[in-house]
Amino acid sequence: MTTATIPFPQAPSILPSFNLRTTLLTLVAVVLVAAILLAPLGLPAQASITLAVFAVAVWLWIVSPIPDTFVALGATCVLVIVGVISVEDMFAPLGDDTTWLLIGAFIVSAALSASGLAPRITAWLCADITSPRVLLHLITLALVVTAFMVPATSGRAALVLPIFLAIAAALPKKHQWYAVALSVIMPSVVLLSAVASFIGAGAHLITNQMLAEAGFSPFSFASWMLYGLPYALVASHISAEIMLLSMSTREQRSTPLELNQAEFAPHAPFSVKEIRCIAVLCTAVVLWCTESLHGLPPALVAIVAALVITSPQVGGVDLNKAIKKVPWSLLLFMAATVAIATALQTSGAAQALAEALFSQIPNSDFGSDSGSGTSTQGRQVVLFVGMVVLLSTLAHLVIQSRSARSAVLIPLVIAVAPAMGVNPVAAAFISTAAAGFCHTLPSSAKPLAVFYSEDGEHPSFTPKQLLKVSLLIMPVHVLTLMGFALWIWPAMGLSIHL
Repeated sequence: MTTATIPFPQAPSILPSFNLRTTLLTLVAVVLVAAILLAPLGLPAQASITLAVFAVAVWLWIVSPIPDTFVALGATCVLVIVGVISVEDMFAPLGDDTTWLLIGAFIVSAALSASGLAPRITAWLCADITSPRVLLHLITLALVVTAFMVPATSGRAALVLPIFLAIAAALPKKHQWYAVALSVIMPSVVLLSAVASFIGAGAHLITNQMLAEAGFSPFSFASWMLYGLPYALVASHISAEIMLLSMSTREQRSTPLELNQAEFAPHAPFSVKEIRCIAVLCTAVVLWCTESLHGLPPALVAIVAALVITSPQVGGVDLNKAIKKVPWSLLLFMAATVAIATALQTSGAAQALAEALFSQIPNSDFGSDSGSGTSTQGRQVVLFVGMVVLLSTLAHLVIQSRSARSAVLIPLVIAVAPAMGVNPVAAAFISTAAAGFCHTLPSSAKPLAVFYSEDGEHPSFTPKQLLKVSLLIMPVHVLTLMGFALWIWPAMGLSIHL
């Protein structure tokens, strides 16, 4: 008689499992910490600790699959535990008015998305238009305007994707080249035009909060629009034209489009809900732009607009459903990165890191607020601005998150700008605008990922086409931004000099 052997179940391990990649990431992080803490840098203890925590956070943002928000919150907790910043410094950004501005704006955008305005916008844009170039620039202009309607580039991409799909479905087979071109042009314009509005990207709010924490005057909604909107219009239309030329032939561009209008929304009058949503949005934007006249903070305007548009009388969307659309992860990331920036500035780590990065600029003098002469200072300013533009433009190759790029770059730019004779507020704005370029790979930005279709579900660009477009528009992006930074914005009141 045989006796059955019943295997004894093993107790589950309470220890985390580590694969090779996790082990390597951990080892590199440990080496980074050891190298910074043990190196003879001559820094105070708090500055060395902050620099080590910041280096590990950047490393994990670049190569780790760990969510950016998790890394930022973890780094902030470490800084609080070791005493670099206080608990109040950690939690203060969550109560900042810019955080509440973004919350209100996202609730309003949720109501707009639920109202069904996108098909109507499509029909209005395409009505009686046969020229590929004319339609392209009308779409580009409309995309710039959406920067004032929907916060964050990923939200705008989700809003305009139905418009792209409707246009692609309305195009006959011989015009599918146009749909492919739009698949890369529309998300690219969404990225480049975000700088038009203060709520156009989460990175803008991070920049503003970091300026305020460093003791500089932050931007208002109106002042950001004053400088950002002209650049967004110029950069978006120039880039759209270049992309159209690179993705089509002269014969294709000269052939009139044949759009099947039946694919678009029916020509019915606007519903009461749509009219109310438009009215609330327009009123909010006007109040944001005229803060100096009435004194109502933009955050209060956003919250009131959110309450109005979600009220039963207006009925744009239910408040509970709209709140679920708010990207709480982004808000937590913003708060954590502002706390990290506070630690970098107060500990002296930002100054030390900035000196190491920018010390190669000829005639730089980090011990004073200006150069030794007018010509020397002018040369330093141009070189510094050029380096900021290039670093901010190329940063997307290693840090995919736009907000994370600003979290890394803005504290350094603010720290070193005065020593180069550059206005820190202008330098921060230039860096933020430059970081809007992230067109190299489909994974480089969420709007590109939204429009990219690998399985052919809808007309889409290929990675090779995107890389070609990126190489063409990057020099134009850099030169256009340099022109605005050195001549146009100073003429408008944003001086590049201290």
